[in-house]
Amino acid sequence: MNTYALTMAPVAMSLEELIPSTNAQSHMYSLIIRTLLVISTLLVGLSIPFFGLVSALIGSFLTMLVTLILPCACYLSILRGKLSLLQRAMCVSVIGIGVVASAIGSYSALSKIIDRLR
Repeated sequence: MNTYALTMAPVAMSLEELIPSTNAQSHMYSLIIRTLLVISTLLVGLSIPFFGLVSALIGSFLTMLVTLILPCACYLSILRGKLSLLQRAMCVSVIGIGVVASAIGSYSALSKIIDRLR
């Protein structure tokens, strides 16, 4: 449930920036925008078959990519010659764990989608 709020907050804030607001009305516009975003997400979730499984597939791939793989890869790239062997080994092992976890999660979600399609 927390990831939904974290995902929707930048979308809501960018939409709120498009509306010129005064102090009294900005809170009301914020409530309306966030309510419409939640309702639209609900409608998409109800109208698309296997939405939960597709969301799990995207989440398993992208979450591991953003939280484990890319930060370590960027760290290795930025501090290329300044890292000790232990630091490089730790980063490579975290990247490996991220790739394995992403592959397992993606495989699991894909197999469930294929089973539902049959």
